[in-house]
Amino acid sequence: MSGAFASLQDAIDAEAFPAVDLALRRGRHVDRDDSDWYPFLVDAQPWLEAFYRRFGCELVHRTDGYFYLLPTGDRLGRRHLSSGEMLVGQALTLLYLDPATVEHGGVLTRDQVLAQLAGVMGAEALVRALNPKRRRYDERVAEEAVRSKVTEALRRLATLGFVEVVDDARVRLRPALMRFAEPARETGAPEKTLKRLVAAGELVLTESDADADETDETDETDETDETDETDGADEAGEWSPFAGPEAPSERQPLEPGDPEAVE
Repeated sequence: MSGAFASLQDAIDAEAFPAVDLALRRGRHVDRDDSDWYPFLVDAQPWLEAFYRRFGCELVHRTDGYFYLLPTGDRLGRRHLSSGEMLVGQALTLLYLDPATVEHGGVLTRDQVLAQLAGVMGAEALVRALNPKRRRYDERVAEEAVRSKVTEALRRLATLGFVEVVDDARVRLRPALMRFAEPARETGAPEKTLKRLVAAGELVLTESDADADETDETDETDETDETDETDGADEAGEWSPFAGPEAPSERQPLEPGDPEAVE
């Protein structure tokens, strides 16, 4: 099957396997910039595809140059990106598709991300999208809240391999961002469709996100506001390309014949 590995056991015994396996199970995307992991997955792919299928996952290799695990069953837990993370991810994908970003090596600043979001959505819509439970805003406080939410989203997207944090102010965009463009690919104009998605705020609001926001904003909302906000959350839509596997907090090394090891 694979010239580099004569068997599944050979692939699992490879030095790179434990770290790559754990990263994939935590939802990490592995691309060509992962100089050790990516070549290993290319060589081991024929064996690992069948291996992960036993755990209810597909090892996906996109032509854009990255791997990830996609759960197809319930053996591995699923996790979705929050609404803010989805919004920032979509904005980053628009920037990734911009030739000007390529000219700068895919590196951009947090302020550029904020400018992209505000330019596509409008400043007020951006504030409300990132703080859906808050009904009254002070301009300065709102600006700081948006910056904080974007920073948190960038940090989370970095752990999943969508971006690389260069320093406190800059990130480098990675190929896995094209996952955000998957719903737009069929239109033949992904950039235009993504702009529409961002402007419309078509995001996922998971139950955990809603609970967290409600806890944070309890002191600043009333019963009438909560009714209005529930309706707004429903209007936001339910699209998400992500259902990445959620790694257990503690896990023993996997064996080829032990699919129950991840339970």
